[in-house]
Amino acid sequence: MPTPNYALRLATEADIPALRTLIEQSVRALQANDYTPAQIEGALNHALGLDTQLIADQTYFLAETENHELAACGGWSNRATLFGSDHGPNRISALLNPATDAAKIRAIFVHPDHARRGLGSQMLAHCEAAAVAAGFTHFEMGSTLTGVPLYTLKGYRPIEAVNVPLPNGERLPILRMAKTLEPPITKS
Repeated sequence: MPTPNYALRLATEADIPALRTLIEQSVRALQANDYTPAQIEGALNHALGLDTQLIADQTYFLAETENHELAACGGWSNRATLFGSDHGPNRISALLNPATDAAKIRAIFVHPDHARRGLGSQMLAHCEAAAVAAGFTHFEMGSTLTGVPLYTLKGYRPIEAVNVPLPNGERLPILRMAKTLEPPITKS
């Protein structure tokens, strides 16, 4: 089966129902090897889910197939919230300063039917480029255990392990990770 071509675009409010469905399908299928069913149930729409502030800020993207099938989503933020949905923990809407703060890479999810085709890498690169265009050179994220191998490969380093308390009494282990862009080499 040939690999589909994917088009990236800004997510809109009209995409919210489809994005929520994609995120749930992604979490249930692709994170099942790293988290228990109870952790997944407690994390959905809390620690793992859609933050509609990213859509309002025009920093959330989606990838579609040629047939307009939603294949992946992800974003970045110039706000202090590190991870989580609209109902997630530790929401901080304060704006970040690109000169001193790290842009937050947020909520990258791939539909299970499109996994292992480079979409996570493509979405990450797109989000980083958008944050760089806004003046950021440092990035930070709260990665699921499932995402750690990809983000490590892409230059992120672990900062701290975090156990996020979930509404159902479970805890979701995530890893806070960071990356700093290397300054361009200039010729003298």
